Amino acid sequence: MNELVALPQAADEVLSQAEAAYRQLRDKLIMLEIRPGEPINDGQLAAELGFGRTPVREAIKRLEVDHLVVSYPRRGTFATSVDFTELADVSEVRELLEPLAARSAAIRANAAMRRELLSVADTIAGLEPNPAESRDLMRYDLTVHRLIYKAAANPHLEDTLIRYDNLATRIWCLVLDKLPSVSGHITEHVDLLRAVADGDADKAGELALHHVTNFEETIRKVL
Repeated sequence: MNELVALPQAADEVLSQAEAAYRQLRDKLIMLEIRPGEPINDGQLAAELGFGRTPVREAIKRLEVDHLVVSYPRRGTFATSVDFTELADVSEVRELLEPLAARSAAIRANAAMRRELLSVADTIAGLEPNPAESRDLMRYDLTVHRLIYKAAANPHLEDTLIRYDNLATRIWCLVLDKLPSVSGHITEHVDLLRAVADGDADKAGELALHHVTNFEETIRKVL
């Protein structure tokens, strides 16, 4: 399988240890590498990630705001459970904002970003589906959405959508073993990415909405 496409990092973007710890822990929680309900030990995570305890603790505070971890007095901090009853609420927000982000990205993306979008589209188009690699495929889903949010050039929209996409991805990952394949869900991104790169805002918005509604329908079939 092709190596996972990484989001481009701006030349002037130097991540603090707290930010780097936050991003790594966030994605471990999203992909369920840290399972729902699992205790969060800051010392253990600091050693595992190669950071000090202070940046890890700062990261954990942010993850509480993201509803990915929860702290209880005298009990400790734990990865939040995945609540399927939130699916409708999460989808309701995404059905409104994902098309907005896709349309905005189609209009505002600069030339370098459009090249990046096309490069990711070509990479996904060349993937050979393998049910055994479903979890790796889902990392492409994260990459595509975050790239489009960034291209939309609205940091408030980007921040909001990342949080909701993270919650949706956790739900998806929890039912991966019940799905025959996620390759169709991933390859849907090819046309979406190309529409954004081509500046076709109407088509990009329509494809983004279809992608979100298809996600909810697929999840409900296996619940």
